[in-house]
Amino acid sequence: MHTYPNQRAFKTVMADEQQDITQMLRGMEAGDDSIVDQLFLNLYDELRSLADVHLNRERPNHTLNPTALVHEAYIKLLEQTKKKWKNKSHFLGIASLMMRRILIKYARRRQAEKRGGLLQKVTLVDGDAAWETGLTDLIALDDALQKLEKIAARASKIVTMRFFGGLNNEEIAAALNVSVPTVKRDWKTARVWLSDVLGEAGEASKL
Repeated sequence: MHTYPNQRAFKTVMADEQQDITQMLRGMEAGDDSIVDQLFLNLYDELRSLADVHLNRERPNHTLNPTALVHEAYIKLLEQTKKKWKNKSHFLGIASLMMRRILIKYARRRQAEKRGGLLQKVTLVDGDAAWETGLTDLIALDDALQKLEKIAARASKIVTMRFFGGLNNEEIAAALNVSVPTVKRDWKTARVWLSDVLGEAGEASKL
């Protein structure tokens, strides 16, 4: 484990690592397949941590384990041939989103097989505050976001990128090419709309 004499040295090392990852992403965009394995090895620990977070929200004894989820998500990421990766945070955010989509797909399949399933609380984090939608499940949230996309596509993307992708306001603003205040405004609008919609399926609590 590395130790650093001061915060400035730590930030310098982190910036260098970010730059290295960004260069790898640029190379992958250019079609350099030799970078794929190297990028995976460099990001594996962080991808595994993301997988752990997602699976901790799921039922015990899920069909997928963290390693399998990482590999399946990474394969999906490699299929994003037209994606322009901005940086490491952007890549990891989309990786987290891919993991969520994979788990939702599994959940829908299980729900279809069992005609229902256990409900769980879903929490959307807004800075230091947590907004709990109530007793609903991630499938219900995903369905609601698809409805929201039809009437407010950008707001739906912001919720998806923030909750499923783990991106912060600045990263979302950069990805969507809008201002941070716009992201915050759309997020608040989406929260109100989702509270109303999900409240019909559970006991939604509003901030």
